[in-house]
Amino acid sequence: MLFLIPAYLSENSPRDFFAPVIKEYILMTDYFFVENEKTARKVIKFFAPEKKQPDLKLFILDKYSENSDLKEAQTLMKSGQDFGLISEAGLPCIADPGNLMVKWCHENKIKVIPINGPSSIILALISSGFNGQEFTFHGYLPIDKSEKKQKIQWLENQVQKSGYSQIFMETPYRNNQLLEDLIQFLNPNTKLCIAANINDPESEFIKTMPMKEWKKNKPELHKIPAVFVLGR
Repeated sequence: MLFLIPAYLSENSPRDFFAPVIKEYILMTDYFFVENEKTARKVIKFFAPEKKQPDLKLFILDKYSENSDLKEAQTLMKSGQDFGLISEAGLPCIADPGNLMVKWCHENKIKVIPINGPSSIILALISSGFNGQEFTFHGYLPIDKSEKKQKIQWLENQVQKSGYSQIFMETPYRNNQLLEDLIQFLNPNTKLCIAANINDPESEFIKTMPMKEWKKNKPELHKIPAVFVLGR
């Protein structure tokens, strides 16, 4: 079996935010697909502190991975070995490369077990006040300034034409610059939700305002995990 194990969005999240079954599944296997070994070990320790770290067998599954890189793990799974799949943050396979192994499991008749947990994308959307029936997630916006401008204005146009909420992210150290670009390129009346440090009881920040208000009240977002939502 392949267990899709959620990770916390914040290290300060109370453990009672999460289903007890997460710990049970972590204790059932020593074999895990992970995007980052250091992060995965911290997540495993958070949910199952009694788990012996030296026993862990971690296989890197990141955006550069291909099936050919995972042959050893796939052979073990075919022989009956259970694996867990842990994202960097939130649910596996959403803004995460884990779908490579999930697809392989379906093709090889290996059972996939999803486990309840947080998704920063969904939590931002439901906290925004925007359309939760129809929405699109775009991942990261272009780095090039002119391409980013075109993308931002295209997203605004999609909101105006279709009413679909438009969700996107940025690398945390570029959040402040992204907000400056949004203020510069969007109509002052276009509404934006910023959801930062979701599930952190001390510093969670979620607010929806028109761009003209964000211009006057710019939050400090440098190196803070955040999700941005445009809507109406």
